[in-house]
Amino acid sequence: MIREELAEMSWKAALLILTVVGGLNVVQAVSAAVLGTKRNPAIIEAAMQTYGAAPSSDDKAARVVEDVWKPAATPDGGVSWKVLEATGETTRKDAQGFIVSKPQFTPQVKALAGKRITVAGWMMPLSAERTQKHFVLLAYPPGCPFHFHAAPNQFIEVYADTPFQTSDTRVLTVSGVLELTGYDESGIFYQLRQARPE
Repeated sequence: MIREELAEMSWKAALLILTVVGGLNVVQAVSAAVLGTKRNPAIIEAAMQTYGAAPSSDDKAARVVEDVWKPAATPDGGVSWKVLEATGETTRKDAQGFIVSKPQFTPQVKALAGKRITVAGWMMPLSAERTQKHFVLLAYPPGCPFHFHAAPNQFIEVYADTPFQTSDTRVLTVSGVLELTGYDESGIFYQLRQARPE
């Protein structure tokens, strides 16, 4: 029943509910929210109506609509989401029937491990505070009708030394030391440590 209820909401809403009500830590909640809210045709249909995009049987038209929503632009000297999204994943079903995955990092991504990188994205705050030292950086805008359920290669868990002003409406440029994670099937492939605003 919980799985079906999660499928009816965005992963952002599911994350907040799982963290607060479920007593899960952020890693567990992000994983459960992302994996528990796989694409639902009713949600996609509602989003398309909200954003004025009509479903189309024409593949070319559908591609044009999807292309409207792009990841955050790469900052000068930064890492693009195209590079991070190239990470693949191997999946399996766990004992409860949930899909869990491990990353398959590309050589280009592996070369970034342990290095300070700069990347841009949208903040998903993890608390109601005016500033955030721990948040999720999303590749695509919150509420993007084509990226409701961010894949593990489309977000980064950020641990900041310098607090960031809370905002889920503007693009942030973040610098931090990249850690490659997810081998424990947590659903989080990337973390930025010692992060600061750029």
